[in-house]
Amino acid sequence: MRFSKNTILLSVLMYSTFSLVSVSHAADTLQRVKTSGKIIIGYSESSEPVSYFANGKPQGYVIDTCNNIANEIKKELQEPNLKIEYKKVTAEQRIPEIEAGHVDLMCDTTTNTKERQKEVDFSINYFAAEVRFAVKKDAQIKDIQDLNDKIVSTTKSTTSEKHIARIEKLKNIQVTTSYGKSHADAFAMLESGKVVAFVQNEAVLHDLIAKSGNAKDYKVIINGQPLAVEPYAIMFAKDNTKLKTIADTVILNMWNSGQMDQLYKKWFQSPIPPNNINLNMPQSQIFKYLKAHPSSSGIIL
Repeated sequence: MRFSKNTILLSVLMYSTFSLVSVSHAADTLQRVKTSGKIIIGYSESSEPVSYFANGKPQGYVIDTCNNIANEIKKELQEPNLKIEYKKVTAEQRIPEIEAGHVDLMCDTTTNTKERQKEVDFSINYFAAEVRFAVKKDAQIKDIQDLNDKIVSTTKSTTSEKHIARIEKLKNIQVTTSYGKSHADAFAMLESGKVVAFVQNEAVLHDLIAKSGNAKDYKVIINGQPLAVEPYAIMFAKDNTKLKTIADTVILNMWNSGQMDQLYKKWFQSPIPPNNINLNMPQSQIFKYLKAHPSSSGIIL
């Protein structure tokens, strides 16, 4: 799929303003890390293959990225024995956990938005995703217009909520939205027939379909442009200039060295745990654009 220059610039490189919101109790993350002797990484348990739990540990594309950042933090603080502690966090908990100082690095599929930048800070974007929707193959749904007067699901406290509202207004349709606490919960609504479509980023859709055991029964609607394109970034508390510098440097080096391409092949184009499923997802045009133009800019919702 080709994206126009305007679509890409508006979706990925939208200029974001700096907010002076103060969260003093969580501000000096590196000092807290040094004092506590550990780096707490927040992750999602069901955002395969980006951030998830399998075979007894958190793993995925962004977990590998955050482990690189954690290793660089150890060097910066001259604390090679810092422990890395992982904490499962839901979409609703992400920002409160960061602001409370309970999580140092949020490493999941958090979309970098201008609205969220008022509360937290983001690294350079490490990924860009397309937002689409999945349906059962026998459903008479070919495009977004066919969702008019239908019930769809998405994951609570994710940006897909706002994308649905925006598309309703843009396409002059009305849908009823049911919310799952996790991606798996929202997809289960589609499996059970409670909804006719599940709206989420394409990687999550393909992964959940592949894991369902009945992949042939589902399809991701790809007619036309995606509902949205979203840049993903590592999230952390505001006013952490040194931490942002560390995270940005690591991610920029990963883009420039080709390590992000290697991670993409590892997690999107190879068998992954726990069931050795290969998503076989080619790199999208938006991903390739981000690779050529790394940025920490967020989108406007």
